[in-house]
This record gives sequence, C-alpha cells and structure tokens, in this order.
Amino acid sequence: MKIHSRTLIPALLALPMTIMAGTLAADELAEREQAARRASGEFVKQLGGALKTALAEGGPEAAIGVCRDIAPQITGKISRYNGWRMTRVSSKVRNPLLGMPDAWEQKVLADFQRRAGQGEKYPDMVFSEVVEESAARYYRFMKPIPTQPLCLTCHGSDEQLPEGVKAKLASDYPLDRARGYRVGELRGAVSIKQPMAIPLQAPPAVGP
Repeated sequence: MKIHSRTLIPALLALPMTIMAGTLAADELAEREQAARRASGEFVKQLGGALKTALAEGGPEAAIGVCRDIAPQITGKISRYNGWRMTRVSSKVRNPLLGMPDAWEQKVLADFQRRAGQGEKYPDMVFSEVVEESAARYYRFMKPIPTQPLCLTCHGSDEQLPEGVKAKLASDYPLDRARGYRVGELRGAVSIKQPMAIPLQAPPAVGP
C-alpha cells in the first residue's frame, strides 16, 4: 500500500495537539469533580451543624425552618459565587416547588439506589457527566444524601415524628411526601450543574 506523505505528515503533526487537548479536558473534568465534591461536602457539613444547633435551641420544630431557610441560603451563595446551580433533589419532596428532580437527576437517583442494592455505600458514591442541553454544554454532578438518625426527627415515620413536628408540617407543607424514611436509605442528593463555558474559581467557594 502506498502512503502519500502529504496526507501522513499533517496527520502526524496534529496528533500531539489532539492528545494534549484530551489531557487538558480530562484535567478540567477532574478539577470540576474535586470542586463539586468539596462544595457538596461542605454544604452537608454546614447544614448538619445548623440542624443540631436548631434542635438544641428550639427543639424539633425549629429544625424544619433550617431546611426551609438556611439550606437555600448556603446553596444560593455557593451557586452565585461559582456561577453554578447547586440544589437538593429527592424522589419524595416536601415542597413540590423545590427539590423536584429533572429527568437527568431522576435517572441518577435511581442509579444510586441500584448501586446501593449491589453493596455500594452511599457515602462513597458520586456521579458526574458532561451533557448537552439547549445547545449548551454542562458539567453535572450528584452526591447522595443518606438518611441519618438526625433526619428522622422530621423525615421518619408518622410514629416517630413528634406531635409538634406533625402539626408544623401539616401547616407549612400540606403536600409533604418527604417522610417514612429509615436510617441508611437514600434521602436525596446534592445536585450541581456547571456551564462548561464558566471557568472554575480558585479556590472554589464553599462557605455559607
């Protein structure tokens, strides 16, 4: 077979650039995942601390206000600083106007449960993917939120919920579906959506 040098040489010259571009893309995705892991971990840490403080100072009813008011404040600041969209999603939401998963998030939540059924632990799981939506590219990331003993104060079975919590939920969330959980079950997930056109901040913001 005869190989024409005019075809081969440009291809060889282009090869290192292709490899370099692929390496840069992999490095960028690794950096985005690291930033998303850090931000989601810090969010869960801060929310847990706020819940413990509310329970100690105001009792179980006060914890409802933390998830309603403080959690969006934390995710909102992270989102504004980084140009991301960070939120919490669940297959059983308390407020239908917030936390409803889109089609991509529904698929990932189901996959988390499948992986747990195969023996994988929720604290060890993440899922990330670059997707195209409306002619734009996004880096999407999700981290499971397993149900902790503290969560049962507001998300356990009806028998576990204090009467004051039941009354508060009935008043504030008449369409509530976010109860009946047991420790270790998938409560929901932190979901991050990053436009690929926006570079990462250095360092990523994770504070409230």
